[in-house]
Amino acid sequence: MKCREIVFTAPGKAELQEKEWNEPELKRDEVFLETECTLISPGTERACLLGLAGGNSFPKRLGYSAVARVRNAGQESGFHPGERVAVYHSSHSSLLVKKAEDLVKIEDDSLPSESAVFCIIGSMGLQGMRRARPEFGESMAVLGLGLLGLFAIRCAALSGLVPLIGIDFNEKRRKLAEEFGADATFSPDDPELAATIKRLTNGSGVDIAVEVTGNPDALNTALDFTAPYGRVTLTGCSRTPTREIDFYSKVHKPGISIIGAHNMARPHHDARPGCWTMREDMALLLRLFSAGRIRPERLIRDRLRPEEAPRFFERLANGDPEILGAVFDWESRKLS
Repeated sequence: MKCREIVFTAPGKAELQEKEWNEPELKRDEVFLETECTLISPGTERACLLGLAGGNSFPKRLGYSAVARVRNAGQESGFHPGERVAVYHSSHSSLLVKKAEDLVKIEDDSLPSESAVFCIIGSMGLQGMRRARPEFGESMAVLGLGLLGLFAIRCAALSGLVPLIGIDFNEKRRKLAEEFGADATFSPDDPELAATIKRLTNGSGVDIAVEVTGNPDALNTALDFTAPYGRVTLTGCSRTPTREIDFYSKVHKPGISIIGAHNMARPHHDARPGCWTMREDMALLLRLFSAGRIRPERLIRDRLRPEEAPRFFERLANGDPEILGAVFDWESRKLS
């Protein structure tokens, strides 16, 4: 059988490659999968494509969100042929072998795969909000309205946070955040940003700030409008050091908590309040998608065939601001 996969072969360059695969001999907890679709993570994949993350060694195989059908399964995997699953830490490939612990069954047969695939990246935005332990009626600002930030906004809206504020340079993303439940949105270069947010929060600032930009200077910005005793979660991946912060004035004196909320900072099995496992968050989001409480299909800007990968990743490398939700359809040419 043939396997197609998208490979980053050099800085800024992606290729669709094809190779022969034999039917894999599975371990007891492994599952052999045929991919239906994969979702691009624009920030992470651009950084890796340009050699800004994971070193400058090529080739690289990226991607971490997929929906696939089980083709075969190990005896202790808990999965069965024909089942549809969401796949964490996948790659952009038509065939995958994954451990069962990286899979969540999609229970709703009517949920489109191109919607279900968002449960992986969505759980990362949810983690940014959840780690702050929000309470109904608190205020929150989200810095960065890419996919993670928009999911943080939507999950916060469902959780009763008010006012809910979105911050991004991109006007289209700000409008989308308002559709997802933000009460107000602003550009980070607004000279009155901190003062405006404090006016919206009765002079105190937001109880929670979720930083999802990956910009090393965004923490300083967030601290300028976080209320005393508030919490800031660091959800985006800053790949260079943050400039000097006056910790006494901005953190120590107002009693602000800074919380690491990277997606890998999770329990693998036993969840605890404010800190759920990845699979639990994925399953929750799938239920919310099915209930219509989150509409991930509204985030899709590009529906792509794998053959379009070289041109698409060239756009990504060049920093096209219009890229948001981009889904590769792997079903256009089925396995023989």
